Amino acid sequence: MKRSDRLFALMQRLKDGRLHTAEAMAQDLGVSVRTIYRDMDTLAASGVPVEGARGSGYTAQEMITLPPLNLTQTELEALHIGLASIGASDTEDLASAARALSDKIDAVLPEDVGTPTGKFGFATYPFAEAAQGFRHMPAFRKAIRARQKLRLRLEEETKIHVVRPLHLDYWGRIWTCVVWDETDDTFATFRMDRVTDLTLMPGLFVDEAGKTLKDFHALQS
Repeated sequence: MKRSDRLFALMQRLKDGRLHTAEAMAQDLGVSVRTIYRDMDTLAASGVPVEGARGSGYTAQEMITLPPLNLTQTELEALHIGLASIGASDTEDLASAARALSDKIDAVLPEDVGTPTGKFGFATYPFAEAAQGFRHMPAFRKAIRARQKLRLRLEEETKIHVVRPLHLDYWGRIWTCVVWDETDDTFATFRMDRVTDLTLMPGLFVDEAGKTLKDFHALQS
């Protein structure tokens, strides 16, 4: 049984309001008692109102249950950005709720999609750093569509880069961008949260052999 399926089965069992021992749940699901203990910790950290302790049994308080949702990758990206924006707010109750929702989503995300281990939302790296990248995304997307050059600087660097933005990607719950770096005369890929300064330049660019996204992908294959 996949971990996400097992967690859902445990949630279904706990919401009946009765006390369930880890030993009984482990036997029914075909896993070790230690696995059930870890699952209980995961559910509790994800905001599921689990009550109980190891050795005595577990139950859950009444909670709101939503029907299953099927999300596209783009919809998942939108949800990620939304949670990240709320998590950066100064309103602590909303920021805390965003973090809890992020953990709940992480608890049920498929484990076989090829993404590295790491939590959805803010837990892949410190959120305060990740939030820095979101503020530059609108300008970066605009520059890609308009074929407009950018002047940018990366974290812990003093050098200014003049780049041709080629692609913005979301993979492994991290936003990255691909550019042709005119300053270093090469392709470059970096995390958006590492961009500290970004300015749209008046100059536009046209495709040149060896400097396009297609050329970049050819080098990766």
